[in-house]
Parts: sequence; C-alpha cells; structure tokens
Amino acid sequence: MQLLTGAEVAASVRERVKKEAGMFIASTGIVPCLAVVLVGDDGASRSYVASKKAACEEMGFKHIDYHLEADCDRAKLFDLIRLLNQDESVHGILVQFPLPSHFEEYAVMEAIDPAKDVDGLNPKNLGKLLLGQTSLAPCTPSGILQMCDYYHIKTSGRHAVVIGRSAIVGKPIASMLMQKDRNATVTICHSKTEHLEEITRQADILVVAMGKAEAVCASMVKPGAVVIDVGINRIPDASKKRGYRIVGDVDFDSVSPICSAITPVPKGVGPMTIAMLMSNTLSACTMQHGVMQ
Repeated sequence: MQLLTGAEVAASVRERVKKEAGMFIASTGIVPCLAVVLVGDDGASRSYVASKKAACEEMGFKHIDYHLEADCDRAKLFDLIRLLNQDESVHGILVQFPLPSHFEEYAVMEAIDPAKDVDGLNPKNLGKLLLGQTSLAPCTPSGILQMCDYYHIKTSGRHAVVIGRSAIVGKPIASMLMQKDRNATVTICHSKTEHLEEITRQADILVVAMGKAEAVCASMVKPGAVVIDVGINRIPDASKKRGYRIVGDVDFDSVSPICSAITPVPKGVGPMTIAMLMSNTLSACTMQHGVMQ
C-alpha cells in the first residue's frame, strides 16, 4: 500500500509557484495580491485564513484580510466584492466559506469577477471547466489531480467513483476526470444513491467527499483501488489534549490494508488546497496582465 502524502506534493507545487512568481515579479514589478474576506468568527475559518496568509508570505505575494461581522447585511459584503473586483492591484478574491445562514453562497460565488475567482467557483469558471476550456479551477480537485500526476496514478480508461456532489469538490473533480486529458469513466454517488456499496466496489479510483466521518469501510472498497479521502471531520477523543481527533470520510484502519494507495487524514489532500490556491493566484495575476504561464 502506497501512502499518498499531500504535504510532499504541496511542497513541490509551492516551490514551483514561488520560483515562477519570483521571475514574474522581477520582470514586471507586479506583485500578485490575494484578498480574503472572512464573515463572522468561526474558529476553523480563522485558522484557514491564517494559513492562506502564511502561504502568501512564503510565495512573496501581497495578502489583504477583510473581516466582517457575522450579522452584517448582504449589501456590505457585495459592496466589498464589487470594490475588490474593480481594484486593479487585487488579483485574487476569496470569500471564506461557510458563510452565515442569511447569505446565499451561490450568489457570492457569482458576484466575484471570474478573472479573480481563485476558488474557481464562479459559474462561468465552472462552466468552462465542464467544457474542457482553460479556467481557474477549484483548488481541491486541482490538488487531487496534481497528486495523481506526482504519484503516477493512471486515470485513463479507469473507473473513478466520486462520493459527493458539491460544487467545491464532487462535481468539479468528476468533470476534470472525464476530460480528454484524463479519460476516466466517472460515476457520481451521493446521499440518495441506492446500493452504494455495489457501486463503490467497482471503483479503480474512489474519491470520497461526503462529509461523514469514517463512513467508507473496507467492504465498500475494491481490493487494489486508489482511495482519495477529501473528508476532514472532528470526532471526540478523550485521549487527546484538545479533546478530539481529525479523521477523514474513510475508515483508514480498515481500508488501507486492501487498497493499493490511499491519502491519510490529516496531511493528505488538505495541504494541496492551499498550494493550488497559490497557483491560482499567480495564474490570475499573470492572465490579468496578459502573460500566460
């Protein structure tokens, strides 16, 4: 069994981005800038924003934080997005999800200029992704494919099963795997799928993004399959100082002995998301200034 360590792949992506960014900055004098908007005071979201700021500093990018109160009205957020869309010194805009319940996340995705949509979630970018056209793609699915390339995991002609249909992971990774440069045969499963275990056991590549702790067990996995676990869940654990431990959507202990390769949680897919965000920020900046990477 091969352990697919995202931290190792992320380090190689960040090294590449830092080198390319240095060359771009030296030749143009333009420094890529990422604006991150946090609404509310969710602890996990604050941690993610801090990680993105640290990554920007490592890359030599500018980073601007905006923090709005959880009960702010919709107009305040949309006015800020409009100003950032118009600000030529800002090349990437990211609104940290999840948002408070009175916001419609789809409307927020749609409000961000597609050219600055470093999350790759604007409907225009997702549509171009579906058509196989060049676009800023969602970071986690892009990171999964980077991991496949790094570890020489073949996708062409293989059956990939994706559990989860979110706009952030499930739908885009399914679309990316079926494009002509990947050539996988893709099945999408979700909470209403009947006979789920029968379908997942057909998967050569199983991508799990269902948001349910350790839901996929050994009986659901084909021997020799590649298992990509996107889940991040906290479960109580009195033996830990913080009172919980982080697990994925896959029961690692039961699945790892029968698969050919698997991502751990943590340190699997997670580190790839921020690495690809840095890549998208550089891409957005260079494209806005007429430079193709």
